[in-house]
Amino acid sequence: MAKRKTPKVKNLGTDKITTEELENLQALVRAIQESQSEIGMIETRKHHILHSILELQEMLSKLRETFKEKYGTGDINIQDGSIIKQKNEQADS
Repeated sequence: MAKRKTPKVKNLGTDKITTEELENLQALVRAIQESQSEIGMIETRKHHILHSILELQEMLSKLRETFKEKYGTGDINIQDGSIIKQKNEQADS
């Protein structure tokens, strides 16, 4: 006869865990679920922020095109508003 590879489970005469163990188990599962829910909310917020960044970048691109039409270049110093001319443009002036 072959030997048993898994040990026999002792019948402890009960079919439920203790109330304290159940409360501990429920608290851990609840904490995991709350954390997962919070991650979902953070990811949703992240998605909205990324979408806003794309819209802002499109607005910036349109503004640069306006500057290019008006001033001949879209390169503007954002600190002082001065127009940054390319080296070959400065030689033509």
